[in-house]
Amino acid sequence: MRIGELAEASGTTTKTLRFYEEGGLLPPADRTPSGYRDYTPDALARLDFIRRGQAAGLTLAQIKQILTIRDSGTPPCGHVSDLLAERLTDLDTQIAQLVELRDTLAQLRKEARNAEPDSCPADQVCRYL
Repeated sequence: MRIGELAEASGTTTKTLRFYEEGGLLPPADRTPSGYRDYTPDALARLDFIRRGQAAGLTLAQIKQILTIRDSGTPPCGHVSDLLAERLTDLDTQIAQLVELRDTLAQLRKEARNAEPDSCPADQVCRYL
Protein backbone atom coordinates (compact mmCIF):
# COMPACT_ATOMS: atom_id res chain seq x y z
CA MET A 1 0.00 0.00 0.00
CA ARG A 2 1.45 3.37 -1.01
CA ILE A 3 1.72 6.21 1.48
CA GLY A 4 -1.29 8.11 0.08
CA GLU A 5 -3.45 5.00 0.23
CA LEU A 6 -2.40 4.33 3.83
CA ALA A 7 -3.05 7.94 4.79
CA GLU A 8 -6.54 7.79 3.32
CA ALA A 9 -7.33 4.39 4.84
CA SER A 10 -6.16 5.48 8.29
CA GLY A 11 -7.66 8.97 8.22
CA THR A 12 -4.32 10.69 8.63
CA THR A 13 -1.90 12.58 6.41
CA THR A 14 1.19 11.53 4.51
CA LYS A 15 3.14 14.07 6.59
CA THR A 16 2.02 12.32 9.79
CA LEU A 17 3.00 8.93 8.37
CA ARG A 18 6.47 10.20 7.52
CA PHE A 19 6.75 11.69 11.01
CA TYR A 20 5.73 8.37 12.60
CA GLU A 21 8.23 6.51 10.45
CA GLU A 22 11.05 8.92 11.33
CA GLY A 23 10.12 8.66 15.02
CA GLY A 24 10.09 4.86 15.03
CA LEU A 25 6.36 4.46 15.56
CA LEU A 26 6.03 2.89 12.12
CA PRO A 27 8.75 0.59 10.86
CA PRO A 28 10.46 1.83 7.70
CA ALA A 29 8.35 0.90 4.70
CA ASP A 30 9.73 -1.22 1.90
CA ARG A 31 10.43 0.76 -1.26
CA THR A 32 9.19 0.07 -4.74
CA PRO A 33 11.77 0.03 -7.56
CA SER A 34 10.82 3.64 -8.25
CA GLY A 35 11.43 4.61 -4.60
CA TYR A 36 7.86 4.92 -3.34
CA ARG A 37 7.04 3.72 0.15
CA ASP A 38 5.14 0.43 0.12
CA TYR A 39 3.45 -0.34 3.45
CA THR A 40 2.16 -3.73 4.54
CA PRO A 41 -1.41 -4.17 5.81
CA ASP A 42 0.06 -4.38 9.35
CA ALA A 43 0.77 -0.65 9.17
CA LEU A 44 -2.96 0.10 9.25
CA ALA A 45 -3.43 -1.92 12.46
CA ARG A 46 -0.42 -0.17 13.98
CA LEU A 47 -1.84 3.25 13.11
CA ASP A 48 -5.13 2.24 14.71
CA PHE A 49 -3.23 1.33 17.88
CA ILE A 50 -1.40 4.68 17.84
CA ARG A 51 -4.72 6.52 17.50
CA ARG A 52 -6.28 4.54 20.38
CA GLY A 53 -3.24 5.23 22.55
CA GLN A 54 -3.49 8.94 21.87
CA ALA A 55 -7.23 8.85 22.61
CA ALA A 56 -6.36 7.35 26.01
CA GLY A 57 -4.06 10.32 26.61
CA LEU A 58 -0.75 8.55 26.10
CA THR A 59 2.13 10.45 24.57
CA LEU A 60 3.78 9.33 21.36
CA ALA A 61 6.88 8.45 23.41
CA GLN A 62 4.80 6.16 25.63
CA ILE A 63 3.12 4.60 22.60
CA LYS A 64 6.54 4.02 21.06
CA GLN A 65 7.66 2.24 24.27
CA ILE A 66 4.66 -0.07 24.02
CA LEU A 67 5.30 -0.78 20.35
CA THR A 68 8.98 -1.46 21.04
CA ILE A 69 8.06 -3.99 23.72
CA ARG A 70 5.58 -5.68 21.36
CA ASP A 71 8.09 -5.67 18.51
CA SER A 72 10.58 -7.47 20.75
CA GLY A 73 8.07 -10.33 21.02
CA THR A 74 6.90 -9.56 24.56
CA PRO A 75 3.27 -8.74 25.37
CA PRO A 76 3.25 -5.16 26.71
CA CYS A 77 0.16 -5.61 28.91
CA GLY A 78 1.92 -4.96 32.23
CA HIS A 79 3.59 -1.84 30.88
CA VAL A 80 0.29 -0.60 29.44
CA SER A 81 -1.40 -1.18 32.79
CA ASP A 82 1.28 0.87 34.55
CA LEU A 83 0.97 3.70 32.01
CA LEU A 84 -2.82 3.76 32.32
CA ALA A 85 -2.58 3.85 36.13
CA GLU A 86 -0.16 6.78 35.86
CA ARG A 87 -2.51 8.53 33.42
CA LEU A 88 -5.45 8.05 35.80
CA THR A 89 -3.46 9.54 38.66
CA ASP A 90 -2.54 12.52 36.48
CA LEU A 91 -6.18 13.01 35.48
CA ASP A 92 -7.34 12.83 39.10
CA THR A 93 -4.80 15.53 39.98
CA GLN A 94 -5.91 17.71 37.06
CA ILE A 95 -9.57 17.28 38.00
CA ALA A 96 -8.86 18.28 41.61
CA GLN A 97 -6.96 21.35 40.40
CA LEU A 98 -9.81 22.27 38.05
CA VAL A 99 -12.39 21.93 40.84
CA GLU A 100 -10.26 24.19 43.03
CA LEU A 101 -9.90 26.70 40.18
CA ARG A 102 -13.64 26.61 39.57
CA ASP A 103 -14.34 27.31 43.23
CA THR A 104 -11.91 30.23 43.17
CA LEU A 105 -13.49 31.66 40.02
CA ALA A 106 -16.99 31.25 41.42
CA GLN A 107 -15.97 33.19 44.54
CA LEU A 108 -14.34 35.93 42.47
CA ARG A 109 -17.41 36.16 40.24
CA LYS A 110 -19.66 36.39 43.30
CA GLU A 111 -17.59 39.29 44.61
CA ALA A 112 -17.49 40.98 41.19
CA ARG A 113 -21.28 40.84 40.68
CA ASN A 114 -21.78 43.80 42.97
CA ALA A 115 -18.97 45.79 41.44
CA GLU A 116 -18.69 49.42 42.40
CA PRO A 117 -16.33 50.87 39.77
CA ASP A 118 -16.29 54.28 41.47
CA SER A 119 -14.73 52.78 44.58
CA CYS A 120 -11.86 51.02 42.77
CA PRO A 121 -8.46 52.31 43.89
CA ALA A 122 -6.60 54.10 41.09
CA ASP A 123 -3.45 52.07 41.73
CA GLN A 124 -5.22 48.76 40.90
CA VAL A 125 -6.36 47.48 37.52
CA CYS A 126 -9.24 45.59 39.11
CA ARG A 127 -9.63 44.52 42.72
CA TYR A 128 -11.42 41.31 41.75
CA LEU A 129 -8.29 39.79 40.27
